Amino acid sequence: MFNLANLFTAANMLCGFVSIILTLAGRIDIAPFFIFGGAVLDFFDGFIARKLKIAGPLGKQLDSLADMVTFGIAPGMLMLVMIILGIDISSLIPMEDGSRVYQNDLSYFVYFQVAAWLQALVYEVPNNFDATIKYLPFVAMIIPFFSMFRLAKFNIDENQSDKFIGVPTPLNTIFFLFFPLYFAYNLQDWGHQPKFIHTLFDCYTLSGISIAFSLLMVSSIPMIALKFKNWSWKDNYFRYSLIGISLIIIPLLTFWAIPIIVFLYLFLSLIENYQTKKNEIQS
Repeated sequence: MFNLANLFTAANMLCGFVSIILTLAGRIDIAPFFIFGGAVLDFFDGFIARKLKIAGPLGKQLDSLADMVTFGIAPGMLMLVMIILGIDISSLIPMEDGSRVYQNDLSYFVYFQVAAWLQALVYEVPNNFDATIKYLPFVAMIIPFFSMFRLAKFNIDENQSDKFIGVPTPLNTIFFLFFPLYFAYNLQDWGHQPKFIHTLFDCYTLSGISIAFSLLMVSSIPMIALKFKNWSWKDNYFRYSLIGISLIIIPLLTFWAIPIIVFLYLFLSLIENYQTKKNEIQS
């Protein structure tokens, strides 16, 4: 039971648990990195199980349970908080004299915004959240909801050995991490961000993104799986392309590399799927 691969899986789950605690504490600048850590552990637990030949049904179940925490509940909690922040950012906008209502650091801002939302939601305290919009953050619950079905389906679907059907939960989660990271590291200059950014981080936009990408998890679209049966360029052209381009743009674009890589993954998956169907028709 407590073999090395399963311990890596357990560590993945604990990373998700810590991320949830940090999110609720307002540290949305640190919480995403524990999810990144969980993704690394999630990769290596399967690798270790295969290399040590200890893969089994228990490990498969543990992996899905851990993924539900790290790639289901944790990103759902992060996006819930981001939607809350997207409801009212007036205190971050400079006034005519250049000063801001809110001057403290990130963790205090996030913590008190979440506290104000809870006061309006639970105790009906009059504040900026005291309207029907206070229920909007619950849209983020769709992320763990569809993650649960995606993970359960993956466990019993034997057609996903060399390809994924629908966007895998770790990649879906990594896409969501862009939002808290970008917000956290641009907080002090938020009032001077372009209109496009303010629109992107609006509560309704974030809610729509949460729904759209959650639905992609349970879609029937074949997606590239980073599983190499051999190392030939011909058989792994799209995998090598994804990895190569990702390694180039990450140091160049930092946080913006996250959504770009995810959209690149979707684009290459569609091309590979089209090419595969075309070859099947010709043969």
